[in-house]
Amino acid sequence: MTMPAPRQLVLLGLLLVAGVVFVVFGPFGGSSPAAGGATSAANRAGAQGKATDGDVPDVRLEQLQHDEGPFQSPIRNPFRFERRAGAEAPRGPVRPSRVIVAPPPEPVGPPPDPPPPPIPLRYIGFLEPKDGPKDGRGRIAVLSDGRGTVIDGKEGDVIEGRYRLLRVGNDSADLAYLDGRGRQTIRLSGQ
Repeated sequence: MTMPAPRQLVLLGLLLVAGVVFVVFGPFGGSSPAAGGATSAANRAGAQGKATDGDVPDVRLEQLQHDEGPFQSPIRNPFRFERRAGAEAPRGPVRPSRVIVAPPPEPVGPPPDPPPPPIPLRYIGFLEPKDGPKDGRGRIAVLSDGRGTVIDGKEGDVIEGRYRLLRVGNDSADLAYLDGRGRQTIRLSGQ
């Protein structure tokens, strides 16, 4: 059942007002429990007639004193380390604890050489001859140096006298420096 929007708002408003009235005047309303406790204590004191606002009730300090009885308070100082009176001494000679110190790390040698700089060429496509094998071995990679120079080469060719073309794929080409360091995969970038 759906009600029109004004009826829902009126019903919601009535529920809200009823909730507020219940909280203020209901069992949870009125003064706080602490204030209620203080009021009831004052009412009891007034009813007994022993204490009024200016009087202080008698304190019986002798009731606070109690006999030791069968229990004695322990005599110990929590700020001083000592053995218990009934504790046994350790048997046998006392050994000092061993402290194991890790040896300092040995130098491995000179730091490794830094990696070669990245190859600044871009892979812009490939050419495949009509009469060549269809497995991609005859592909010619088309590379650019970013300054307008277009370079082409097959797998195994030396590019610009510094790099070797290792593989020509559909979407990437693998190049490395002539000494075999710094192998990089260059993704197809278009231009």
